[in-house]
Amino acid sequence: MRRLRRRPGAARPVVTAVTVLTAAALVFGASACGGRATTHHKPGTSHEQADGDTGRLLTADDGSGNRLREVDAEGAPAVTVAVRRDSEDGWNVQLSVRNFRFTPDSVGGAALLGRGHARLFLDGRPLARVYGSWYHLPDSLVRGAGGGTGLTAGLYADDHTAWAVNGTPVRAGASLAASSAKPAPGTARSGQPRSEEPRPDTVLEITVSGGKVSPAPGRTEVEKGGTVRLRVRSDRDDELHVHGYDKAARLPAGRTATLTFTADRGGLFEVETHGSGLLLTQLVVR
Repeated sequence: MRRLRRRPGAARPVVTAVTVLTAAALVFGASACGGRATTHHKPGTSHEQADGDTGRLLTADDGSGNRLREVDAEGAPAVTVAVRRDSEDGWNVQLSVRNFRFTPDSVGGAALLGRGHARLFLDGRPLARVYGSWYHLPDSLVRGAGGGTGLTAGLYADDHTAWAVNGTPVRAGASLAASSAKPAPGTARSGQPRSEEPRPDTVLEITVSGGKVSPAPGRTEVEKGGTVRLRVRSDRDDELHVHGYDKAARLPAGRTATLTFTADRGGLFEVETHGSGLLLTQLVVR
């Protein structure tokens, strides 16, 4: 029986073609997502979120094990917090954010600027994770956390890193002490009508570095009669001044100074530094 020989130029066996196609498919699959194999995307998380690398990941953390993700002061996320005693139980906490939106559907994804969630701390101890502007803080949760009055809110990315500016977490605080006693429905602590309740504190944390203000200057609504606490940290010696109230405080370089006053006059008031002439914020007292 004669052995058949393949003529020059004849097609290779089908099995060779299948092998080539299979290898090509493997190479394509490995390179389709930027030269590496595609990783799992959490439901509700886009490919961009799975590979996002916004900002600079620092070795420092927020004090509870979450690493800091530093971004430029300009356009950075910002938050303020206000608390009011609830008539039935606990406190109602309001978070006002800027350059940020809550994204509960993509938690666990990668960090994208201006997205994520908030976390509450009580006297520095982790308390709760928040996915919206309002949160009801029950008495039982405060007691379970060991009690305390210093409530702090911080902003976090979807990958649970803490947004930071100049190495400092993006946070703001308020005190539960101003409304610590539980009022009866329709009355304040003193028995006066609800309109006479103590006004919530307004706490603003501002950083000045390299001639830039973080968060970027904007307008902050303040309830007339409420307490305003300005916590300002500057990288150079300066002076803090609140126009219209004639309130001032020294700003030693590298240290946080606190200026507290009662907003008992309505209107628009600018807060600035005297030495560098920087506008820090505007207070709208109504």
